[in-house]
Amino acid sequence: MLQRLRTSRLKQFGPGLLVAAAFIGPGTVTTASVAGAETGYALLWALVFSIFATLVLQEMSARLGIVARLGLGDALRQSFDTPVLRWAVIALVVVAIGLGTAAFETGNITGAALGLETVVGLSTRVWALIVGGAALALLATGHYKLIERVLVALVLTMSVVFILTAIIVRPDIGAILAGIFAPGLPQGSVLTLIALVGTTVVTYNFFLHSAAVQDKWPRDVPTDRALRESRVDSGLSIALGGLITLAIVITAAAAFFTSQTPVEDAGQMAVQLEPLLGPAAQWFFAIGLFAAGMTSSVTAPLAAAYALTGALGSKPNLTSNRFRAIWASIILIGMAFAWFGTEPVRAIVIAQAANGILLPLIAIFLLVVMNRRDLLGEHRNGLVGNLLGAFVVVVATGLGLYTLLSVFGLVAA
Repeated sequence: MLQRLRTSRLKQFGPGLLVAAAFIGPGTVTTASVAGAETGYALLWALVFSIFATLVLQEMSARLGIVARLGLGDALRQSFDTPVLRWAVIALVVVAIGLGTAAFETGNITGAALGLETVVGLSTRVWALIVGGAALALLATGHYKLIERVLVALVLTMSVVFILTAIIVRPDIGAILAGIFAPGLPQGSVLTLIALVGTTVVTYNFFLHSAAVQDKWPRDVPTDRALRESRVDSGLSIALGGLITLAIVITAAAAFFTSQTPVEDAGQMAVQLEPLLGPAAQWFFAIGLFAAGMTSSVTAPLAAAYALTGALGSKPNLTSNRFRAIWASIILIGMAFAWFGTEPVRAIVIAQAANGILLPLIAIFLLVVMNRRDLLGEHRNGLVGNLLGAFVVVVATGLGLYTLLSVFGLVAA
């Protein structure tokens, strides 16, 4: 009886863990590592805010999918009567999501390849082909449940690796609490703060979540039950994702901040942890880095396919030719850049600028659509939901504006 109950509860999880899998990639591991090494525990409050913002916005995205049976791309396309405005929004989504995921897919595949190279050998090029091929094969199955189960396993692997590492380095609990509840902003850390928020509140996750919940909870599942299970799934999954990122920051802060040891990437951190963790350090961190790379290598192209098919008016379907063409293109571009060792810097800069505009716009759009009685009826936002959403929108707008200004060199980091 107990085993059946546990199995039943586990089956409730899925889309929320996909969101966590998407935002914990090699970029997040590196950003969190650098943040801890450079600022100690001082920016933990920003990470806590990021998790809060993600919970608020992802709950709205999931509710849109379950109640209105619309992906965010569909809702965007259907919400503008003026053709010029509609196509302007669609173009922005295509640039920010399509170009952005293609650019960042290189980092996802390379990050997973570096994790494998550290412990197994062979070149990053070879592992990039293997990792990209594995992502292609998994998505080519077209089976949502299989994709979900593989990503759940990888997220749990990351959880064990990074949280256990944070415990082993014996951090200062008092300093951790101060970093969370006494906000500070060390000199020169503004862009690090923005990066921490930007690696957690990921725009393409809104598209992924609103579509994935429809596969997880089809129309024949009662709406109230689906919403209840979705909120539990999102809350626990995103909190777990936040805990993993928190653990990485804490590990880097405990190991490197006091000694002012510079950390520029996660692979370097794995090597420098060896005096603390012994020879197992590289194995341990490499496994976590591989899991992070694999999860993002799958979820980024999947999110792009959901976003672009919805925005362009096609029904998102894991087995449709257009859907497959989009995610396959994203992965192949990432593999190509990784094979040639190319950093698509210009593309990433353009993607950052587009996402700097898109995040607050999408957050504002979510607030507007989540108040539509014709779509959501009794499940539209209440006062508390609107106040929380408005708070997140204000902060996201400020951070997005600063990101744009810094990308174009108009403000100092």
